[in-house]
Amino acid sequence: MASENRTYTVEDIIALPEGQRAELFDGEMVMMASPATTHQGVLVWLLVEISNHIREKKGKCQVLAAPLAVLLKDDGKNYLEPDIVVICDEKKLDDRGCHGAPDWVIEIVSPFSRKLDYGRKLTAYMEAGVREYWIVDPEKQAIVVYHPSQPDLPAVYRFGDSVKTDICEGLAIDSAPLGDIHYS
Repeated sequence: MASENRTYTVEDIIALPEGQRAELFDGEMVMMASPATTHQGVLVWLLVEISNHIREKKGKCQVLAAPLAVLLKDDGKNYLEPDIVVICDEKKLDDRGCHGAPDWVIEIVSPFSRKLDYGRKLTAYMEAGVREYWIVDPEKQAIVVYHPSQPDLPAVYRFGDSVKTDICEGLAIDSAPLGDIHYS
């Protein structure tokens, strides 16, 4: 369990027992719960849509899903695992993860992640230079899109809207099917 008095590093994350996941914010370890089935359904649906578009357009970007280490800073004290990332500069990728800001980050809100997704992660991604940050919120049936040029003025879309991205040319996601992904 993470202690509030200790500064943790990426090496501490790597040393966690199999199946335990955590993120680091300036040396503070935040444990992560296993995602719910609805969360995973939304993740897979979006991943397939984005991946198919990139493949059809013969794009050079890579789309990857958690768990993937994203090291926004090269200080050993910051380690995030976004739900989905799109990385267009292959030099940022190696076997340990992504070094630097992905071009596009998507976080799917879970009850335990809401505060982080809309707070610390938003700040971290915008400060690091992520070009586009989507928060997909199944409970609110919304997609909130942030750009670093206007981090205080996000675009808010409802499930059912077509949501365009600036990262993958020509990609507009029909978000209506996201509203049908839920499990009792």
